[in-house]
Amino acid sequence: MIVVVGLSHRTAPVQVRERLAAGADALPAVLARLEARGELAEAMFLSTCNRVEVVALARGEAGVDAALAAIREELARQGGAPGGDDLLPYLYDKRGDEAVRHVFRVAASLDSMVLGEPQILGQVKEAYEAALAAGALKGMLGRCISQAFTVAKRVRAETAIGAGVVSISSVAVDLARRVFGDLNDHAVLLLGAGEMAEAAARSLGKGARSLSICNRSFDRAAALASDMNAAAVPWDALERGLVDADVVVASTASPTYVVTRDMVRRVMKARRGRTLLFVDIAVPRNVEPAVHELDNVYVYNVDDLEREVARGLTARRGELEGAEKIVTQEVGQFLAWTRGLEVQPTVVAMRAKARAVLFSELERTLAGRLKHLAEGDRAALTQMLESAANKLLHAPTTKLKARAVEGDALELAAAVRFLFDLKEVGPAKDGSQGTSEATASDGDERLPN
Repeated sequence: MIVVVGLSHRTAPVQVRERLAAGADALPAVLARLEARGELAEAMFLSTCNRVEVVALARGEAGVDAALAAIREELARQGGAPGGDDLLPYLYDKRGDEAVRHVFRVAASLDSMVLGEPQILGQVKEAYEAALAAGALKGMLGRCISQAFTVAKRVRAETAIGAGVVSISSVAVDLARRVFGDLNDHAVLLLGAGEMAEAAARSLGKGARSLSICNRSFDRAAALASDMNAAAVPWDALERGLVDADVVVASTASPTYVVTRDMVRRVMKARRGRTLLFVDIAVPRNVEPAVHELDNVYVYNVDDLEREVARGLTARRGELEGAEKIVTQEVGQFLAWTRGLEVQPTVVAMRAKARAVLFSELERTLAGRLKHLAEGDRAALTQMLESAANKLLHAPTTKLKARAVEGDALELAAAVRFLFDLKEVGPAKDGSQGTSEATASDGDERLPN
């Protein structure tokens, strides 16, 4: 069963989310820990500025609760809380159908702070590729995430959910204008070179007096500055850059504060009290919260922006119903496929046993009374028996699969195993169902991909 455990902007403030965040450098270690958990057959770790989630496949139906507990333990470990009790009020968990629906909605940006924003799909793809590279995605969960990409594309193509999106960049512009009015006489500093910060800086830079970029890698800052007609600022000249700037968009991957209260206090003395605005869209945060307490200094983080973007949601609410219908359709298709997996081992075992009996009798007969037959006649008999077996087993196979789609085939599968005296079917190591009776099936009876 697929499960999800995590927290998001809906359940936890940024000071909690940033504790669990994992950048690209830390992601392999996190995935390695998840993959090592015996309770999990597959896993993916998603970390964005608005959510931290583990999507996993529990190892067997009986292990769902154990899988949820294992994920909570790993999230607590990631957050530096051995017990993890302080995280419980912020965590949500979902299982089965609800978990699949959640994954699809997240990828389609229906659960984002900015409804319809496109960045989340890219972030889910990055998490998916990292999990693949780590060997943490192998089967059913990998297919679920892959289908989530299809859902997101359909929602984008078949609805106007992304039309006129209120983005972080547009909110940053609105905030700057609210504080400064016209930006023509003001300077903008981009701290870091993240995608969202770059978009905000481009929007702000259009009307600003100047635009500067400060990044740990000066080469990266210089390349981006050249592309944006801006100036590159060395990392060790950050404080000087703050003196010259009026609006600072912060988005570095630093796990600790890059801009501190003491630093800004010195900067404000050099600025002679001129107003300074920080738009901190990093998680973990780049700007120490206490900076906001200084006179004429304003700090907005991602949670503050949520209140701003809420104003622009009304126009896209009408598209939400159509998007949710697409999600429901795709969830139904995925669940039909997974339910087919539940009876597939029984189908495989049934067909294998029937074929084994029939062809064993054929071989015995060809070695005895019919041993005089030529090769051509032997082949004809083999083909006849093959066709007869397929026709005989076609009806029970299709009916069992049809009942599986409806979600009530387990008792029928058990009856088939009893009637055909098949060995008990048990879960395979990858979380799908397997059987010790047979492992091969006929090509014309496989479940569709």
